[in-house]
Amino acid sequence: MGGPIDLSVPRSVGPVPRRVPDPVGGEEPPDLRRALVGRLQRRHGVEGLDVAGVLPVAGVDTAVEALPAALGVGRGDLVVHPRLAPPAHARGAAAVGARRLAADSLTALGPERPRLVWVATPGDPTGRVLPVRHLRKVVDWCRERDVLLVADESQLDHVWEGEAPSVLHPSVSGDRHHGLLALHAPASASDPGGAGGAFVVGDPAVVERLRHAGDRLRPAWDDRAVAAVLADDDHAAALHRHLSTVRRRLRSALVGAGFTVEEAAGSLHLWATRGEDCHETVAALAERGVSVAPGDAFGPAGGRHVRVAVTVTEEEAAEVERRLSGLGVSGRP
Repeated sequence: MGGPIDLSVPRSVGPVPRRVPDPVGGEEPPDLRRALVGRLQRRHGVEGLDVAGVLPVAGVDTAVEALPAALGVGRGDLVVHPRLAPPAHARGAAAVGARRLAADSLTALGPERPRLVWVATPGDPTGRVLPVRHLRKVVDWCRERDVLLVADESQLDHVWEGEAPSVLHPSVSGDRHHGLLALHAPASASDPGGAGGAFVVGDPAVVERLRHAGDRLRPAWDDRAVAAVLADDDHAAALHRHLSTVRRRLRSALVGAGFTVEEAAGSLHLWATRGEDCHETVAALAERGVSVAPGDAFGPAGGRHVRVAVTVTEEEAAEVERRLSGLGVSGRP
């Protein structure tokens, strides 16, 4: 294995379901939405979600970028997103001329009322999981001000320690999903036949608005293949075991190479630093044939970190271990 190993972005990896049917095209069928409702109920305790509150979308980044326009956010409106977040947040706000605030606390807003508030759990790139108490406060704050809250929960199936509540769980949202949306991508790490499997779920009235927002949100993947992933809990468990093993190996390799890896309960990434400019770290790893993402791509606060995806095979993880084995803190053997 002599070529570069790309850990800069997550990719499809691991075992795929045994029961993926032959590809069949067509419009989104109700059974796909029911499959997602069933999965969220079984795996995350989400109750009271109707198929009318489920919308398949083209992908996580596409949805993050397209949602402000689809929701009617306009010039001068304020969009709030986490301090460290994928660049799709900035692109989505810029596309509609909205202002944006990168903050992990809403207290910085004072009396100002945003049009849209994003949270992420587990967070990308940090992997931070937001507890029930924190999510409940954000939900109450948004509902008191009639502000739409969207939770990026696209990595909620990839939690390694403890539990990660959905914003749609009764302990957070109460007995209704009014004013709440969540973004899910339960098939993204397995991806049979190129299926993306991303969904916006939550308040049916808001989802109905999105359903008529145009072609940009519409998916182009095989519905039945994604439905098979959603229904296959054995596959989900096998994939989780695989990714957990790879994550431990990559974390150990990074620590052995002089990195500090931030503690994180979830996500498909490791958030790591050597106490230097992130581009120096990227260059040092590239010299050894390992690609990672510079932390400043997620905001200025990430300027001394890199994001390392854990979605590789065990063979690739072993090769990363070998390539990093002689890497000292200075970046030289």
